Amino acid sequence: MQKKSELLATSLLFNGLPAEQLSKIAAIAVGKHYPKGATIFHEGDPGIGFYLVANGKVKIFKTSFDGKEQILHIFGAGEPFGEVPVFYGSPFPANATTLSDAELYFFPRNEFVDLVTATPSLALNMLAVLALRLRRFAAQIENLSLKEVPGRLASHLRYLMEEQKRRDKVVLDIPKGQLASLLGTSAETLSRIFGKMSEDGLIRVEGKTIVILDPNGLQEH
Repeated sequence: MQKKSELLATSLLFNGLPAEQLSKIAAIAVGKHYPKGATIFHEGDPGIGFYLVANGKVKIFKTSFDGKEQILHIFGAGEPFGEVPVFYGSPFPANATTLSDAELYFFPRNEFVDLVTATPSLALNMLAVLALRLRRFAAQIENLSLKEVPGRLASHLRYLMEEQKRRDKVVLDIPKGQLASLLGTSAETLSRIFGKMSEDGLIRVEGKTIVILDPNGLQEH
């Protein structure tokens, strides 16, 4: 239980809560293991609770009628997902699948709502997480609707630079095929754009590592 509480304390959702409250949250958290490629929930499933990634990666995506997949989010350690239905009592609005072996914590809706009701600071943390999620959605909508694919890729690389706190290079945390889906394009188009950015002296591709040769030029995309 101590290890679980320590992990919860590092997440944005539960950051800053006192040990007593973390213990109560840990008590209702149910540990679940999923192998790579496992379905966590489908779009339309009842929103009976939400999840937090202990380790591994999870993708949230929607599928069109013709089978095309659009990735909405990629979540890693310490990040919650599926939390909106907790308050609305609505079905999950998208699908969730593991991108690697993953350890998750599941928080049942009724028990968690009881904790939020009794813990105002937890409610404030939830608002902060939802506000951050809304900001990411707004940025993604802007990228998909207003920018061409090179601009979307440049924006994503700048996002990784900020997240990884580096300006010289970043490491892609998902395969290029998954990145193409996240950016709303095909793997072939993404490969061509990586090649064009390399030719233009903006980046150098070394497998999953993208060396940033011209941060200012990348900013102009």
